[in-house]
Amino acid sequence: MKRREFLTSAGALLVGPALDSTLLRTAAAATAKPPATAADYTLKIEPCTIEISPGVKIETIGYNGQVPGPILRMREGSPVTIDVTNASKTPEIVHWHGLKIDSLNDGAMEEGSPMIPAGGSLRYHFTPRPSGTRWYHTHTSAGADLSRATYTGQFGFLVVDGGDEPGHFDQEVFLAIHHWAPSFVPMLETMQMQSANNPASTGSDVGYQYATVNQHRLGFGEPIRVKPGQRVLLHLLNASATENAVLALPGHKFRVVAMDGNPVPNPKEVEVLSLAVAERVDAIVEMNSPGVWVLGSTLEKSRQMGLGIVVEYAGKTGAPVWKDPAPAVWDYSQFARSAPAPKPDDTITLTIIDLGQADGSKFDTWAINGKSWPDTDAIKVEQGKRYRLVFQNASGDQHPMHLHRHTFEVTSIGDKNLSGLKKDVVNVMPLDTVAVDFVADNPGDTLLHCHMQLHMDFGFMQLIRYAG
Repeated sequence: MKRREFLTSAGALLVGPALDSTLLRTAAAATAKPPATAADYTLKIEPCTIEISPGVKIETIGYNGQVPGPILRMREGSPVTIDVTNASKTPEIVHWHGLKIDSLNDGAMEEGSPMIPAGGSLRYHFTPRPSGTRWYHTHTSAGADLSRATYTGQFGFLVVDGGDEPGHFDQEVFLAIHHWAPSFVPMLETMQMQSANNPASTGSDVGYQYATVNQHRLGFGEPIRVKPGQRVLLHLLNASATENAVLALPGHKFRVVAMDGNPVPNPKEVEVLSLAVAERVDAIVEMNSPGVWVLGSTLEKSRQMGLGIVVEYAGKTGAPVWKDPAPAVWDYSQFARSAPAPKPDDTITLTIIDLGQADGSKFDTWAINGKSWPDTDAIKVEQGKRYRLVFQNASGDQHPMHLHRHTFEVTSIGDKNLSGLKKDVVNVMPLDTVAVDFVADNPGDTLLHCHMQLHMDFGFMQLIRYAG
């Protein structure tokens, strides 16, 4: 059964290989009421309407009636329980992105995590680790239905406290990017437009009418209010289904201290931030340029859609100011060490190919080493060994590659070696090659995929399976 057919199947809840008795019991429990003991956190998946700017209302699905969902703050190593009730009309699931947890609770049906049927509830339980800025979101398929999955408002921050502090800061701000009102865009039209996804590529087959930071478009909602001399810690998340984002704050620099929640070996100040789909950046900004500014996309069209938020200094008024930053190339290696990483026990090359449209679909089918999910071969690994995944992008699109349940180390980009940069998403540029290393230290089925909803729905996934 193909992933995009899953949600239309009457028996979808128990589809998948090797479902053991524990999983069967958990899946059955998803139709029952939550346990009598109170959970540490509760989430309700439900329809909601948000007004992103005056008169512009979005009907979507969110958590607890809000977008983004509530910030879940946990302590590293302290077990938690989360009760999730699905008040939507379709089966759902919650993925705890960036956490090192078991396959059953990870929230990916391809790994064996149970779906939550419409009207059902499920208790997730896990010990959160590692520390840092993580997030949670739906992990269902949308296919050609652009009102489903990560096109909706089902996303929120999950912060695991207990690791290295990013340094002194006076204010902590959480900012989640999302694009709204998606529609099918024919390739011919897309090729004629400059896309935020990649000006050099054919772009995405999905276009959007609006963009928000948190719940509002640029110029609406409350600004970020600051005072001169403050150090503000920004937690930035790209929760868009398919669109990457490039951001700037005129008159200021971002000191990047963590990426995907993991401290970077070489914190560095930059004027421009790039966040591929699902990436997070933690950055400290010194508030030393009083005024009213726009923190937003470097693309004018995206700012007009709403991708930005106002930063307002105390005592300052007037129209928010935008100034184009100097051209800059985003380079992961500037935050890493230049020394090469240790040699892996094994190297696995994965070539990314666009197979074009098939079976009357509006969208292209994607393949890894010539095969598309669910007809891919599982990558076999042995516990304790270090593996190098080499992503060879033979397509004209960008691909934010995400590995579930593990953190990887970026070890090369093109011909450049690096080490120490730990992530769970890495953006592979068109016709480029990126290598990442991970240690197989968390047994269980593990999903590897491009995080663009459009790509993962149409073949761009593969399982990693532990031997034994």
